[in-house]
This record gives sequence, structure tokens and C-alpha cells, in this order.
Amino acid sequence: MSVNGNLESEIAAGLLVFIGISATDGAPEADYLADKLVNLRMFPDSEGRMNLSALDIKGQLLLVSQFTLYGDCRKGRRPSFDAAAPASRARELYEYTVNKVREKGLVTKTGVFQADMQVELVNDGPVTLLLES
Repeated sequence: MSVNGNLESEIAAGLLVFIGISATDGAPEADYLADKLVNLRMFPDSEGRMNLSALDIKGQLLLVSQFTLYGDCRKGRRPSFDAAAPASRARELYEYTVNKVREKGLVTKTGVFQADMQVELVNDGPVTLLLES
């Protein structure tokens, strides 16, 4: 993940997680997400079945705040971000979530909050999942 052409964060095998924080989210939702991220069995075992968690494989995590996940495109021609948390609240919950994931013992890196980031991904599989609390 780069900002202004400078490498800011990178991880080895693991999870790239885009985190959208809604105006109604709080610590319970962040706690749920942190636990789910490290324990969800989404990595292949020796038989190729999704049976291992990030904890099992000692995966690394890159957590990137992404308010545009709450872009509502149902009406008009421009997304509405009314459901997204205000920046100050989103930053607080994002940092809370990062700390909760770090408490689980895995290498956890971050994006740069509110920065224009260039994120590169090798999506193995590809596997992309949506987690909601």
C-alpha cells in the first residue's frame, strides 16, 4: 500500500481488509469484526478445503479504512455517503479495531487514514468475502 508513491505498508500471506464504518457502529461491532477476522476459516488446508484461520496459518493482516464501502448508489448518479460514520468517529473505531486485532497476536499493519492510497493485491483464488456485524 503506497501513499504519494511511498510504500507505507505491506504484508506477506494473509488478509487485506477494507473496513467501512457506519454511523451506527460502535465497540461491539469492532469487537465482532476483530474476532471474526482472525478466526474465520477461509484458508485452504492440505486437502484444499477452506478450513484454516488467519491464526492457524499465522497470517498477516493489512487493515485499510474505506468509507466508500458505505456509498449508496441506489438513487441518482452520485453515491451518497450519509450512512458512513463522520471522520473523527470512524478514525476512533478504526484504531480501536486495529488494536483489537493486534491483541490476537498476528502481524497487523494499516493503511493511512483519509489518505489517497494505492493498494495492490494478489487475490489468491480469488477469494473475497463480505463480513458484516
